[in-house]
Amino acid sequence: MTLDEFFAGRDEARELFEAVRRAAEELGEVELRVSKSQVAFRRRIAFAWAWIPGQYLRRGAASLALTIGLRRRDGSSRWKEIVEPYPGRFTHHLELYDAAAVDAEVRAWLREAWEAAG
Repeated sequence: MTLDEFFAGRDEARELFEAVRRAAEELGEVELRVSKSQVAFRRRIAFAWAWIPGQYLRRGAASLALTIGLRRRDGSSRWKEIVEPYPGRFTHHLELYDAAAVDAEVRAWLREAWEAAG
């Protein structure tokens, strides 16, 4: 699947994704892997995932969700949900409603995850 196919008919989600993509690519080499359910940002391993909540949730949802994998539980109130799928591995879910949300704090989380994925 291509990015164009993944975001077909979802212009707002694509715009938000491009803001995340720019932030991730500023860190250095990043590989994108597109599947039916998400777009993974990778180095040696995946460190962040962009997905469209409306595909899975019936209630009103953000146009795009960003999941960032960290080796610690971050205490920010911005996270929609934090899950520990494996001991010491935390997935942090952030709802994005506008490109301005991809701010310095989000960029710092992406950097932390990107560095750990190297």
